[in-house]
Amino acid sequence: MSDLYDRDFYAWANEQAALLRAGRLSAADIAHIAEEIESMGRSEKRELTSRLAMLLAHLLKWRFQPGRRGRSRQATIREQRSEVADVLADNPSLGARLDELLPNAYGKAVQIAIRETDLPEETFPAICPWSFEQAMGCEPDSD
Repeated sequence: MSDLYDRDFYAWANEQAALLRAGRLSAADIAHIAEEIESMGRSEKRELTSRLAMLLAHLLKWRFQPGRRGRSRQATIREQRSEVADVLADNPSLGARLDELLPNAYGKAVQIAIRETDLPEETFPAICPWSFEQAMGCEPDSD
């Protein structure tokens, strides 16, 4: 069974799904199934961190490039807020991890903002200037 997992993941996944649906747990590749379920959880956590990073990067650009504010940037902020909300709606338990994820996302956001604005790193606060609630709710034009 592990051989199929290594050779053809798609075939292995379909085989495992069929075994589980048939109630044939003793024939299922439990170790790899558990590994894949954990991997899916990590993937959702990474998706949330990525969406938060994009949101925070656009909020930084809004704040530190006032001359480049516009509807497009506002729309991007709204879109990222919506994406963050969608990930949390699909994975409510990740809400309990926001205090851990926000600083990591902010570090990524600063790097994105540096790359996209050509502003020096010192321009941006060392610590995220927004709580999660503020990042999700504050209007960009009030910053």
